[in-house]
Amino acid sequence: MELKSNHTAPVLTDPAPISKSRLCIHPSLLPFSSPAFRSGMLVTIPRKKTGILDDVRSSSWLDAMKSSSPPHKKITKGSNAELASSDTDAEYRTWMLKFPSALTSFEQITNCAKGKRIALFLDYDGTLSPIVDNPDCAIMSEDMHTAVSNVAKCFPTAIISGRSRDKVYEFVGLKELYYAGSHGMDIMGPVRQSDFDDHLSCITSTDQQGKELNLFQPASEFLPMIDEVFRSLVESVSEIKGAKVENNKFCVSVHYRNVDEKSWTTIAQCVGNILKDYPRLRLTHGRKVLEVRPVINWDKGKAVEFLLESLGLSNCDDVLPIYVGDDKTDEDAFKVLRERNQGYGILVSSVPKESNAFYSLRDPSEVMEFLKLLVIWKSSAL
Repeated sequence: MELKSNHTAPVLTDPAPISKSRLCIHPSLLPFSSPAFRSGMLVTIPRKKTGILDDVRSSSWLDAMKSSSPPHKKITKGSNAELASSDTDAEYRTWMLKFPSALTSFEQITNCAKGKRIALFLDYDGTLSPIVDNPDCAIMSEDMHTAVSNVAKCFPTAIISGRSRDKVYEFVGLKELYYAGSHGMDIMGPVRQSDFDDHLSCITSTDQQGKELNLFQPASEFLPMIDEVFRSLVESVSEIKGAKVENNKFCVSVHYRNVDEKSWTTIAQCVGNILKDYPRLRLTHGRKVLEVRPVINWDKGKAVEFLLESLGLSNCDDVLPIYVGDDKTDEDAFKVLRERNQGYGILVSSVPKESNAFYSLRDPSEVMEFLKLLVIWKSSAL
């Protein structure tokens, strides 16, 4: 049966407190009903955790910040400029042998999509909008807005971002999408009534057309802690020029894109000093951003699986999930698709980097072209 694409608008603010009878908490405390999904999917919350950041245990804070935020290569004027540019292009072309362009490989992708239902998942920053100095100004272009709107009319489409769900909707403003904020810890998506009682920490609400939707927040107990850490971080980095702290509801982002590199160590110390008192929170790195997140077994990959389940597309041979993202946190989703041997991850990057993706796109402008091609392909297949 073909999945209808005229999705109605999700409610983008949390529902008012409701009675316990409306809570969908499965006795087994497992988020999904299917046996294939239950294995290893328990949302665990360790009470104690030694160390703050798994991926920087073997290196200093500053080294981790630099490695996750490589500087752009500067090409100086003169005889060496053309040679440096040529070397960079050659390196990227070599990298693309492993991660070919999703544009030049579009026919290959659509050949695999024949007879299947595409489910599209998109990151926001660096994917649908360019990375900007001020994170509050990461607005999609009008052309991108139109491209996303059109593709969402053809395929079930979700945006999965590190931003808060409300902030992403504020940027996008499209009612036909599903939204997952805080790296998938805050999801508003469809509810399958047959599986309704098998979801963990789910609350039903209704959209503006009266359709039931599912609010899934596996880290809801962390909200007071996140708010407390946010306030502490704002105060702690207030004297560091260019530092910005963003409350993304279930995680806190400390942006240092506009901070002089000499002050990066100071930022790391401020964050580290605060997190010493919060063993149930961990720190991860993005592009010139430190992100404080709850220590739970949940990420963008789990969010993709949850949404596929909610859409009735999980464990189906005729489904082709496609995930497009640019950052380290998107690797969790790429990995899920690769391990499921189902669908494709597409990395958005203008520089070579290791990835679990299958294909690549250089920047948001190429993402837009890819979305347009999907719409054209869908229209021609009707």
